[in-house]
Amino acid sequence: MIKKIIVLVTILVSINSFAQENSISPYSFFGIGQVNEAQTVSEHMTGVGTALNSPFKLHFSNPASLAALRFTTYTLAGENIYTKVDDGTNQQATSAFGLSYLAVGFPVGKKAGFAFGLQPFSKVGYSILNSYKNTDDETETNLYKGQGRTNRVFLSVGQKLPYNISVGLETSYIFGSLDRTILWRNANRLDQLASYYQTDTQVSGWAFKFGAQHQYKINDKLVLKSGLSLLLENKLTYKGDETLKSILNNPNSDLISPRDEVFNRAYEGNVTMPFKTNLSVGVGTDNKWFAGFEYDFQNATTYSANFIQNNNFVKYVKASNMAFGGFYIPKATSITNYWSRVTYSAGVHLKQTGLEINNTAIKDFGISFGVTLPSKRKLSNVNLGFDMGKRGEIKNNGLIKENYYNFRLSLSFNDKWFRKRKLD
Repeated sequence: MIKKIIVLVTILVSINSFAQENSISPYSFFGIGQVNEAQTVSEHMTGVGTALNSPFKLHFSNPASLAALRFTTYTLAGENIYTKVDDGTNQQATSAFGLSYLAVGFPVGKKAGFAFGLQPFSKVGYSILNSYKNTDDETETNLYKGQGRTNRVFLSVGQKLPYNISVGLETSYIFGSLDRTILWRNANRLDQLASYYQTDTQVSGWAFKFGAQHQYKINDKLVLKSGLSLLLENKLTYKGDETLKSILNNPNSDLISPRDEVFNRAYEGNVTMPFKTNLSVGVGTDNKWFAGFEYDFQNATTYSANFIQNNNFVKYVKASNMAFGGFYIPKATSITNYWSRVTYSAGVHLKQTGLEINNTAIKDFGISFGVTLPSKRKLSNVNLGFDMGKRGEIKNNGLIKENYYNFRLSLSFNDKWFRKRKLD
């Protein structure tokens, strides 16, 4: 029955979610959009997943965590994003829902694990109107719109080694398309033609990650856990077509009536995603509590050509992220009190996004918390997570501030494959 439910929900969620855009940030204007962290919902709640593993949960941060997997695990997740944008003069709020990931993992023997799945890699979704007066005191507007995403299909394996060390390797294929447009028009001269610029970009490439974990038993209860993941430098190639047309100057921006095509040409290039290092360490008691710290850093992303953007005010710089978090389970073995078996999680992060606009670094600060609700089968569970934060800031140099509120939901089902049946 569970397998039937998984198949049905997966198909429905996949069709609906991947048909929708679930990024609503003006900062997704740049590059290949906002890049997602490779984390599950339970990892998002704490922010310190690189050091963690579980016999019945998947962790995307570190492929070495699969070495601890002891049950076949199916997991899927979705998120609803609510964003409030403020430029100092106007405010706008919007929301979107989308699929977060689909994945399946299973143990291989007693010392290894294997997983594969699908997850959005980056997202583009914005609509920005820039209005200004020209030298003749006429109102001109530039309407910037973008939508699309790239996804990653990944394959991971983890293996236990002696001395409580585990190692892992992940390979992923990234693919997708990004559509961007710019509509220029003079609002005072409806008899004058407007201009419409459009790009359709296809992105693809491979990425590889290496991971390691170690556990050290401090005493009978306390365990020191540490993790390392290395995302190797990789190049994503992109190609597409750019078109410039003259169109009727219609006040309805959704009505595009082409008159003449100025040019239509192909372009191609590559995006270099630099080497990224994740370090995590924490201490805790198994099935009781854990508290940890995680830090990751990465050099600037480079592009061989622009993605419909202006280098005069945009700069890609080093990115980093610091996170503190953990979880607490009152009594994992409780029979009489369900809420004592619930896992309560929380975390906080401060991120340098790697984007600098008008000489101002774009930062992201947020807090997260949530619960893991076990099912009657004890192994299967539901994760409910919520995070809120601020990205960017309001300044005289034209920047904006985003306040975001994300609700995350994941379902995880567990089963035991290849069990030997006993005959009476």
